[in-house]
Amino acid sequence: MARVNFADCRKQFPSLSRQIDGQPAVYFDGPAGSQVPQRVIDAIADYLLHHNANHGGAFLTSRENDALFLDAQKAATDMVGAADPNEIVFGANMTTLTFAFSRALAQTWRFGDEVIVSDLDHDANVTPWVMAGQDRGAIVKYVRVHKETCTLDLDDLRGKLNPRTRLVAVGSASNAVGTISPVAEVAKLAHNVGAEVFVDAVHFAPHALMDVAAWGCDYLVCSAYKFFGPHVGILWGRRKRLEELTPYKVRPSSNACPDRWMTGTPNFECIEGARAAIDYLADFGDGADRRARLRSAFARIGEHEYDLGSHLLKGLADLSNVQVIGIPEMHQRVPTVSIRHKLQSPKDVAAHLDRRGIFVWHGNFYALRLSEALGFEPDGMVRIGLLHYNTAEEIDRLLDALRQLS
Repeated sequence: MARVNFADCRKQFPSLSRQIDGQPAVYFDGPAGSQVPQRVIDAIADYLLHHNANHGGAFLTSRENDALFLDAQKAATDMVGAADPNEIVFGANMTTLTFAFSRALAQTWRFGDEVIVSDLDHDANVTPWVMAGQDRGAIVKYVRVHKETCTLDLDDLRGKLNPRTRLVAVGSASNAVGTISPVAEVAKLAHNVGAEVFVDAVHFAPHALMDVAAWGCDYLVCSAYKFFGPHVGILWGRRKRLEELTPYKVRPSSNACPDRWMTGTPNFECIEGARAAIDYLADFGDGADRRARLRSAFARIGEHEYDLGSHLLKGLADLSNVQVIGIPEMHQRVPTVSIRHKLQSPKDVAAHLDRRGIFVWHGNFYALRLSEALGFEPDGMVRIGLLHYNTAEEIDRLLDALRQLS
């Protein structure tokens, strides 16, 4: 497999040219939102300049809008590994989509049914299901994590699954510590007792190839602003279920998929930006169609990020005052690394790095149950998020800055 010079892609990101005190800014804040290539900006602007209209009209710009929307559906279908563009629902963001969908899905639950969430996940894949369960009288169970590695305790999951389980909500990659969870195995275990599986792939999406067919999940959510696009969310669901369930919607809106799940006027310009972001990623790969190019692209991205993550983890291991949270090598993880400093608070570490033009997040990153389980509340952790546009030189700047902390 041919390697790609990912340093060249940096030229496509206007924000990466920003200077702070004579040095390039270092964007290690990607887990909360990646930077955006020029083509995404141009796609949004072109839509607003030339195709700005609502859906379903008989006139030119509305027809153009609908054609662009269909292409975006097809791009998202390729991105998640599905086959039917009408299984793709766009919304404001993953959290909003999940809250809306949880209300509809919960209508199929009865008193005494059970829902399983995990201590590893972002709260957007926890609280919507907890609240939906409370509304229906369902019992919510939490899968523990192995604290040393921040991995799901699958034995605990097995012990909690039973014929009353209606849903298992799981993240494919932890936004806090980078752990990749065995989604296909979780789905198999859940389906063995008749439960459905809802996957939060928000943090996984910029790093590796999503594959709903191989995973065997029933629903998946992700957000384009995490994979180099604008702020728009994506929900995929099995067509049969999307047609069976009753969405909360206004009466005049269509009952066809995906319109029945897209409440209000969609953010068409950002949906077009999401399409451009997917095509940006596909251009790193080779193949006869977009899905094949995405498969090739993510293989190359994964190889590059493995090298970057290994460089970071090796450097952090040499710092006596720094503790890496979770898996200490690039195995079963993406290059999102959270740390604690023995002498400085996470906020003080983040501020120290900011003064050197290095952007990182501190806190619990909405992975509240994980932060609580690890005993890190209320301060949380420092999160260093690498993406394919980051470089080894930027990592060296970070390590040098951390060495300066007493």
